[in-house]
Amino acid sequence: MIALAYALLCMLARKPCSGYELTKLLQLFWQAQHSQIYPLLAKLEKEGLVTFELIGQTGKPDKKLYSITEAGTGRLRAWIKEQPPSDILERDEFLIKIYAIGLMDPETGRQLFLERREALLARLARMQEGMRGMEEDDDPPVTDIASKQFGRYLIYERRMRLLREEVGWIEWALPLFKPSSARPRPEE
Repeated sequence: MIALAYALLCMLARKPCSGYELTKLLQLFWQAQHSQIYPLLAKLEKEGLVTFELIGQTGKPDKKLYSITEAGTGRLRAWIKEQPPSDILERDEFLIKIYAIGLMDPETGRQLFLERREALLARLARMQEGMRGMEEDDDPPVTDIASKQFGRYLIYERRMRLLREEVGWIEWALPLFKPSSARPRPEE
């Protein structure tokens, strides 16, 4: 099975979700499109790893609420225990642009960093709000390993630390953007 299938099982092990909810929850890990998720859910259902309940809605199409089965939980437990994680994959268009930042004038480069900082701070604020929601809603406490939110809590904390670190790196880099005459050109 592909990693995205296990990611879906992980989300469903915490609570039943619609395909739309799964797409939103997965954003914490990577971007997955509806066009990837729905066929994969159908495949997992065919394999007996998930099941769904059709929920009728007024004025909207019915939705499927997916749940993990015992077989799905067993497969997920085996994968967590036996399968070592693959190498870290990172795809960040911002970093690609930074690699060639010497081609830009300093103000354009500075603006790129300022926009990134603004986006990171907005994301950090959303995550902090989500963290507060977890801390208020959970019994046992979210910091207790018995909590269904414990794994999500750990991931949110990691992501927030990474965001803060990147904001710090941006703050460090911003003073480096001086007019071209004030900085040496990189060797070619």
